Amino acid sequence: MEKENGAAESSTEENLGMIKEDENLEPYVGMEFESEDEARNYYVEYARRVGFVVRIMQRRRSGVDGRTLARRLGCNKQGFSPSHKGPFGPDKKPRPCAREGCKATILVKMEKSGKWVVSRFVKDHNHPLVVTTLGFGNTGDKDMKIEELTKELQRQEQLCAIYRQKLLDFLNNVEKEAEELSSKVQVVVNNVRKLESEGQKHSHYG
Repeated sequence: MEKENGAAESSTEENLGMIKEDENLEPYVGMEFESEDEARNYYVEYARRVGFVVRIMQRRRSGVDGRTLARRLGCNKQGFSPSHKGPFGPDKKPRPCAREGCKATILVKMEKSGKWVVSRFVKDHNHPLVVTTLGFGNTGDKDMKIEELTKELQRQEQLCAIYRQKLLDFLNNVEKEAEELSSKVQVVVNNVRKLESEGQKHSHYG
């Protein structure tokens, strides 16, 4: 019995080790995913762990049904920011450049089997990578934070809409019940007046 328990614990430890190893796995050409979302989430987590921010880039669509057939993701420092001169010429303080021509990228394509496969992966960056406690990469990059705040704002707006509808329903119910109560009170008042009137008639004849 102890041997069986020991074997089970050993198997569990091996499985946990494999999971941890997969999480720390670096992308490679031929790597497979079940969906585009799974591939994107993996690369975003990889970027967070390594120390850069992902930019969602080009995609190729099917000319038949518009499905996405390929997606390219890369470092958000890819390309170069255009230089714009201010109204005061060179005296204007230049804004810090967010793009530095980084070539780090990954390309995933959907195969006939339905799997998404990495067909290209460029690992190297031409700028320092910084892993922060918040999981964001390069200092000054705001893309990921903005995306998180936008999602949170949308969630809060949905909650507000739900609460607003519940409040309106509650007020409508209160108004309806108030009208019903008012009608019942009026019936009671009318009955009391009727009884008082009949009582006065009886006392008059008496």
